[in-house]
Amino acid sequence: MTDSDVAVARPGEAGPPPAGGPEGGSDGPGGPGEPNEPPEGAGGLVGALTRALRRPALGALLGAVAVFVVFTVTDSTPQHLWLTQTGFQAWAQQAAFFGIMAVPVGLLMIGGEFDLSTGGMTGFCAIIMALLVGNEHWNAWAAVAATFAFGALVGAVNGIVVTRSGLPSFIVTLATYFVFRGLSVGGVLKVNHGSTNIGLTGTDHPGLNSAKDVFGGSFAHSSGLPVGYQTAILWFVGVTAAAVWLLARTRFGNWVFAVGGDADAARKVGVPVRRTKVLLFMTTSTAAALVGVISFLQTNTAVSEQGVGYEFYYIIAAVVGGCLLTGGHGSALGAALGACIIGMALQGVIYSGWDSSWDFTFLGAILFLAVAVNTLTHRRAMRARR
Repeated sequence: MTDSDVAVARPGEAGPPPAGGPEGGSDGPGGPGEPNEPPEGAGGLVGALTRALRRPALGALLGAVAVFVVFTVTDSTPQHLWLTQTGFQAWAQQAAFFGIMAVPVGLLMIGGEFDLSTGGMTGFCAIIMALLVGNEHWNAWAAVAATFAFGALVGAVNGIVVTRSGLPSFIVTLATYFVFRGLSVGGVLKVNHGSTNIGLTGTDHPGLNSAKDVFGGSFAHSSGLPVGYQTAILWFVGVTAAAVWLLARTRFGNWVFAVGGDADAARKVGVPVRRTKVLLFMTTSTAAALVGVISFLQTNTAVSEQGVGYEFYYIIAAVVGGCLLTGGHGSALGAALGACIIGMALQGVIYSGWDSSWDFTFLGAILFLAVAVNTLTHRRAMRARR
């Protein structure tokens, strides 16, 4: 068996082809293992369509455009705020909080695993920041470093348990979620004098202002938007850009697709499957720490219920972005676009004057359509490889 027999797909492809199987393609103009491309003309159009279908982010992009147009048409605010800076800031802020987590969750799903502890982790990390800065009077930057270290440690533990025990990541991370959920309520009540709300008292908090500028501040103030845009949006863009580069330009990106597509085949050609999965778990939990830090530094407070249930938003965003539940296929950019769709949906319902009680119905419909479209396009692209 050679490395080409278990070639792994880049985000622009349909997924890692089975080793030596017929779906691996034949020796065509593109080289060994590449599918034969249709001729120019009408066939060339079919080939272009096939290549487009292989891109997991395509469906998310079309969905994002469609959702934006829908709420542009249905916007019922007096000043038609949807197309103003105010409207963009509102849904972009929502998308940023979901996207910072959805992108690494998408990477983990491409690697064939799930992390259901992410929602509880974001809230618990905000609580850690609040306790260290507010109760223990740590320097804010030291508290940020400790929070990130805690997040990475939790991810490492989750990853090691999953890869060493063989237990489903669904079960392991669900258990982690319930542990942090209990600590967020019972533990906080115990150390915070019976209150589940942890805030800052006084004004003497070293490093707090500079940390707020980086994680909880704003930028691009204008007469049209005096409050500016939250720096969380910049973090969202940065996380997305880093993940896109990681998947498309690095060996680790190949490893991610390989372990999600066929871990046994990947292991046979020297891919460090366990290490790759542990690093992916560490990425999701560190991102949860980032969201917790941002959340606390924006509001100077943390509550026990924070982040509960958000893990489903992250998974929805990743699935809408083209990440298959079976692993081995997906896109970081698609997950980011999926987060934008959720952000637009939650704010667009308000701007359109609809009953916000239907938010979950709207998201459920989007999820169902996304799974259906992603599955169909993936099958179509895989057939085209033969």
